[in-house]
Amino acid sequence: MHHYNSGFSRMYARGCARIRAHAHMHELTIPKKYPVSKNQANAPIAPLSSMPPAPAPAADGRRIQTRRSGVHGKGVFAVQDLAEGETLIEYVGEVINWKEALRRHPHDPKDPNHTFYFHIDEDHVIDAKHGGNSSRWINHSCKPNCEADEEDGRVFIKALRNIKAGEELFYDYGLIIDAPYTKKLLAEYPCWCGARNCRGTLLAPKDEDKKKAKGKKKSAKKSEKKSEKKAEAKADRKKAEKKADKKADQKADKKPKKKKKD
Repeated sequence: MHHYNSGFSRMYARGCARIRAHAHMHELTIPKKYPVSKNQANAPIAPLSSMPPAPAPAADGRRIQTRRSGVHGKGVFAVQDLAEGETLIEYVGEVINWKEALRRHPHDPKDPNHTFYFHIDEDHVIDAKHGGNSSRWINHSCKPNCEADEEDGRVFIKALRNIKAGEELFYDYGLIIDAPYTKKLLAEYPCWCGARNCRGTLLAPKDEDKKKAKGKKKSAKKSEKKSEKKAEAKADRKKAEKKADKKADQKADKKPKKKKKD
């Protein structure tokens, strides 16, 4: 585990980042496969009228481009239609160790929450400020259309679904903090992605919340199955009743009719 100062431990993340911050111990660990970069936490959503226009198809064949985002600062947008599962870009930069990462932090003293680190393993970090590309500008959303996939020490940004030209690319930062989720803490990590399922914070749900959600989902499925079984049983009863009525009718038809006496 790496020990950091309080400023670093309160750092936000960018891109598919997950931070485990121990507020009281001032420690921070960043799980493998997740980048740490520029904060977009306090950026308000831009009104539709001020949203940047969709980019025109690039003549040079580029698939994505960096430009002003309606969510926060810079963002990365699709210039042409992108297919689900397609590798869009590699998260690159100078590979350094944690000691050097600590020495370099913060990248901008005026904005200590601004950094472009991506944890590769327990000893190495990608510093995208040096030798990085547009992948470092991808913003957060609670309904992401991209994910970061680590393969043999290299990180690739891939599409989670089909993405139309003009759409902005997003990750779910999913920040993880061990401290209790108080109103004050949640207020420090607000989310402005504007997604319909926005959880209102960059913080990932606690394991307990996930278990509760999973339990509710399981309970709902169980209830749904129970209802389906009841409906099936009711349908079977009706079917049996109809069959019985049909047999009764057939039996009645087969009975010889009594001759009328003269």
